[in-house]
Amino acid sequence: MTDVFVYTTPDDERSQPLIEALIEEYEGRYGDYFGEPARNELSRYPASYFAQPDGAFLLLIRDGETIGGGAFKRYDERTAELKRIWTHSRLRQQGLARKVVYELEAQAFRQGYTRIYLTTGFRQPEATQLYLRSGYTALFDVNVDPEIYRHLAFEKDISHLLTDGVPLAREEANNKTQAA
Repeated sequence: MTDVFVYTTPDDERSQPLIEALIEEYEGRYGDYFGEPARNELSRYPASYFAQPDGAFLLLIRDGETIGGGAFKRYDERTAELKRIWTHSRLRQQGLARKVVYELEAQAFRQGYTRIYLTTGFRQPEATQLYLRSGYTALFDVNVDPEIYRHLAFEKDISHLLTDGVPLAREEANNKTQAA
C-alpha cells in the first residue's frame, strides 16, 4: 500500500473520482441551500486557476486509485486559497486530509506564498476540526452557530516553512517545482 502525491489538473481523468464525490458530498449536505447545484460550485473556477505558477491541483493516489486530493489558487500576491480538500469516504479518519493539506501548504510555500486562506461550509464540521487542528485561525466566532456565517473562513501563516533549510523566493520555487 503506497500513497503518492501527483500534481496534475482537474481535467485529468484521475481527478474525476474526487470531483464526482465532492458533488455528491455537497449535494447531500447542502441540497439547494445555496440556490445552485453543487456541480456549478465545482466548475466556478477554470482549471487554469489551479495551474502553476499561481495554483496547484493535487491528487493522493494509492495503488492506482484516487483516494484524496485538493487544490489551491491565487488569492492575492502572498496568499494561496485552498479549495476542494477531499478524501474517499471509506478512508476518512486516517489522517489523509491532513496529509493533503500539509502537502498543499508546502507546495504553496514553494511557489512563493506565505499565507493560506480557505473557506468551508457550515455543514462540514469535520473540515472545521481539520483546519483548527492543523493550525488554522478561524476568522469567525467558533462559539456561534456556524449557519449564521454560511461560509467559515480560516487563515494560516506559512512563512515559517523552509525548503532545504531556507525559504525559497517565488521564482526559485517555480523553477524547482517545474524541474521535478
